[in-house]
Amino acid sequence: MKLVIAKTAGFCMGVRRAVDVALDAPGNHKTPIQTFGPLIHNPQVMGLLKEKGISVITEIPKQGSGTVLIRAHGVPPKTKQDLIDAGFDVLDTTCPRVIKVQNIIQRHARDNYASIIIGDSNHPEVIGLLGYAEGKGYVVNSIEALERLPAFDKAIVVAQTTQSTVFFHEVRNWISQTFPHYEIFNTICDSTERRQAEVKQLAQSVDVIIAVGGLNSGNTQRLADIARLTGKPVYHVETEKELDMMALESAKSIGITAGASTPNWIISKVYRTLETLPFRNGKSWKKIIFAIQRYLLLTNLYVSVGAGCLCLACTRLLNVRNSLPYVIVSMLYVQSMHTLNHLTGNKEDRYNDPDRAEFYEKHLFFLTFLALASGGLGLITALTTGLVPFLTLFVMSLLGLSYNLKILPAFLTRGRIRRIKDVPGSKTALIALAWGVVTSIFPVLAVSGKVGLSAIPVFVWSTGMVFVRSAFFDMLDMQGDRIVGKETIPLLLGEKRARRVLKRLLVIISVVLFISSTMGLLTPLGFFLILCPLLMLLMLSYYKRVYLMPGVRLEFLVETHFILSGIIAFLWSSIQR
Repeated sequence: MKLVIAKTAGFCMGVRRAVDVALDAPGNHKTPIQTFGPLIHNPQVMGLLKEKGISVITEIPKQGSGTVLIRAHGVPPKTKQDLIDAGFDVLDTTCPRVIKVQNIIQRHARDNYASIIIGDSNHPEVIGLLGYAEGKGYVVNSIEALERLPAFDKAIVVAQTTQSTVFFHEVRNWISQTFPHYEIFNTICDSTERRQAEVKQLAQSVDVIIAVGGLNSGNTQRLADIARLTGKPVYHVETEKELDMMALESAKSIGITAGASTPNWIISKVYRTLETLPFRNGKSWKKIIFAIQRYLLLTNLYVSVGAGCLCLACTRLLNVRNSLPYVIVSMLYVQSMHTLNHLTGNKEDRYNDPDRAEFYEKHLFFLTFLALASGGLGLITALTTGLVPFLTLFVMSLLGLSYNLKILPAFLTRGRIRRIKDVPGSKTALIALAWGVVTSIFPVLAVSGKVGLSAIPVFVWSTGMVFVRSAFFDMLDMQGDRIVGKETIPLLLGEKRARRVLKRLLVIISVVLFISSTMGLLTPLGFFLILCPLLMLLMLSYYKRVYLMPGVRLEFLVETHFILSGIIAFLWSSIQR
């Protein structure tokens, strides 16, 4: 089965801005913190804000306190002033695209223009826009409604920012022919136009369309309506629990679109659920392979094997013999630390990887035992290679265990950075450094007791590969990390800039391998291992173009780059013999 996610699916700029402001409000603004009406039309996001202590008010009290956020849809200017007069601190999260429409209406209302608004009269955005028309606003949602309006000497025509582009073009044609002196402004958001054009094209290339978003979300409903015009079956769902898996089983290709207020973690849940569709019934070999892949990823066994393979490649680059103990140590250390990381970081897994969060909750005892046993066995194995390697691994293990612990007292840091975890970008950097040390530095310390010049390019290659891997996963998890307050590299740099940095880093480590192998610092294996960063670079490019989708198969593909390095190293060693 082929699954295709629309490029424009999920939060638009205005919604993302409103949610970001809301998430930043606790601790930075006067409490209690409330929104005037639902911030956006998505019950899951509103449930999340409720968990954060942000409630909803629908009426303005005579006397208020704390902070009120004006929703992304905007409100009439009188409402905003009434909130201020009631004593609230007001944070305005109105979408900039909506503000643009408000300004157009207000400017023309002052010149005695009538404002014809194409939209839904009950929609909060339209109610807000009417407030700027100074009593000269008219809302229409059909040509018939337009025909019933009186003729105006001066009038403007605007659209609700999430209005159907098809209907607005009909309105424009009718107005141009009937009242050519009216001024027409196409105020439909460019994001809305792209979504609607894309879902129409997507529906023509797949068997079924899934529209993901709040059932009361107007822009999601319009996406579903546009898809239905193609004659294809369309299912509008809020969450993966509403998917009719029986009805979808016969589909060979499914397109997934989502409204502007639908968070990525909901889209990801829908995708991951649909991903299992071909494997639900029977005992086919594909179902068995998928189940094995999923289990290996959830238990971190596959990532630990990848660490072992990376260590094998590093030892072969450095011409270190008898690499088995170092491979075992790498596998056990990564197995222990990654499992503990998910055991203590399940808060973000709830949004980023709900399947993993559920798995960890269900198998808590087994995974805890696996993490502790792996860590203990890793230290014992390290001790057999020498005291210095053992102490190195012991210190690294302590740092890993203390990652989530509050080390510094609150009065020293004003409560902001008390844990290693609180340092912006620390997760990605520390994971990469830990892998780099255990896969490349550890074997050198065990053999010679010191780190030579040749170990530096190997460390750079190993650390760089893992940094790109971790930062790429952080890129997929940006919304979930943002919600729990984790400041990862992609959140600090922005997705586009972070992607450029990762691509450049892959080019740099490829060059480092090539030059080091050419100079004789490393074995000729370095020439062949350049394939790994180049393939990862190709994967990043394909993901940007939405040829690869987030899910079990993508995660498995990323981790396989490290397996590939071990396979290349093993084949090269076999040939050398």
